[in-house]
Amino acid sequence: MYTNILRHPGPTPIPKKVQLAMAHDIYSHRSGDFVELYREINKRVKPLFGTKQDIILLPSGGTAALEAAAVNTVSPGEDVAVITIGAFGDYFVGICEKYNFNVHKLAIEWGEACTEEMLADFLKPLNNIKAVFATYNETSTGILNPIDKLAKVVHAHTDALFIVDGVSCIGGAPAEMDEWGIDILVTGSQKAMMLPPGLSLVSVSEKAWRAIEENKTPSYYLNLLSYRDWAEKGMTPNTPAITLIYGLAAVCDLIEEEGFDQTIARHALMRDMVRAAMRSLNIGLLTSDEFASPTITTILTPEGLDLDDFLRHLKKEYHLDFAGGLGHLQGKVFRFGHMGYCFPSDVLQAVSLIEAGLQDFNYSFEPGAGIKAAQKVFLEWDRGTGPLSQ
Repeated sequence: MYTNILRHPGPTPIPKKVQLAMAHDIYSHRSGDFVELYREINKRVKPLFGTKQDIILLPSGGTAALEAAAVNTVSPGEDVAVITIGAFGDYFVGICEKYNFNVHKLAIEWGEACTEEMLADFLKPLNNIKAVFATYNETSTGILNPIDKLAKVVHAHTDALFIVDGVSCIGGAPAEMDEWGIDILVTGSQKAMMLPPGLSLVSVSEKAWRAIEENKTPSYYLNLLSYRDWAEKGMTPNTPAITLIYGLAAVCDLIEEEGFDQTIARHALMRDMVRAAMRSLNIGLLTSDEFASPTITTILTPEGLDLDDFLRHLKKEYHLDFAGGLGHLQGKVFRFGHMGYCFPSDVLQAVSLIEAGLQDFNYSFEPGAGIKAAQKVFLEWDRGTGPLSQ
């Protein structure tokens, strides 16, 4: 049986070292061994968030962490602003509406980022905003919002908390939570963190903790105050995803061995390789270079092809597995994940197989053009002319 070459935006491939770490014998989450592991992990993941705050580990998918960020900070009837640039920004809208917050929605066209000017114009007429919610990396469109700049706008025009979904980029994109002024930043295990689904990580600022303490939260399982209290003991209030936490220690090993600056640079390199390859094949890209995600590229359907047929063919004949579009982009785009356990050689492999599939569909292009373009980007970076040398 063949193994698919998984180039999804999540779940993503898992390193062998991480798989082996997760095979560790289980021990009690109330044991001294677990306390030692929990406290070690907490220190080691802080640099990925750019924070001195402790990291809360939730035994959940990323969506539960987004819900926890909302329900712990805002009460029904309070005003919130939600910036949405795609399907996962709409998640935040849905969560806030479910809890009966008064939602002010700033909807940006899919494929575009939210700019400082857009956000400032939106916030100026609003009063008493309790929290502003934003997506750092929009998985449905391949956009990286300028979160550092948006944070400045939020704090210039409101006293609101700034709550950020970093699920599909933390570990693969720069994050300076404390410096930028992010109040809650969350991520999930199955993206750039190189783990299976089932673990989410949440960091909370002092300002956000004060808001949480004052908030009459209806949550029990996702009560962040409970997690904070238990974290002081080196534990979680409920049974955690112990095997994933073993794996997270191995993830920290890998990132520390590479150096986090190099991890960030590698993701940017792969983004540039994919974009250069697609352009050389005359295949369009949904987003501009300025706001292109380092972890996922959203690619327009090659002209004249039925996208569903093409993606099925790539998976059946070449075991290359991409994600399709979401929402109104379904059938119009596919999504090339290049995050976490992914390297320039993996990009070259995927581009080569895309070319093979295009030839099978009689698509008109110069064979080898995509590979050549991606190699050129790689060699320029490797020779010291790109960000890897900085």
